[in-house]
Amino acid sequence: MRFMMIVKATTDSEAGVKPTPELLEAMQKYNEELIKAGVFLAADGLQPSAGAVRISYPEPGGKPKVIDGPFTEAKEMIAGYTLIEVKSREEAIVWAMRMPDPHGFGQGEIELRQVFEMEELMENPDSIARDAALREQAKEQAKA
Repeated sequence: MRFMMIVKATTDSEAGVKPTPELLEAMQKYNEELIKAGVFLAADGLQPSAGAVRISYPEPGGKPKVIDGPFTEAKEMIAGYTLIEVKSREEAIVWAMRMPDPHGFGQGEIELRQVFEMEELMENPDSIARDAALREQAKEQAKA
């Protein structure tokens, strides 16, 4: 089971305030623990929404619309993520509870969401095999 720990943005993260050296050290130690446990898949911080764009689809079948950032409501935005693969929802919660406060100052908030597996979305065995082949191809490209 894969889970994404979504780190919610704050007014500081949206203002471009970078993490303290102490927080970066704590996050590195946390990621090392995830790696040693064999559950780490990926983790990254995101730049503020001032440099972001949103693509929306306001009409069914219509052309997409591009909206430039910054966006309002920092609490609704994402400042970073960690992707893990674990055996259960309970294990994912345990790992999420161990993450250091992602922003410091008691402002951190993490949303934990399970990732769909292709077998949950597709019934056609050919489509599932095609998706698996694409993912394997992406892994190989990343190694190169």
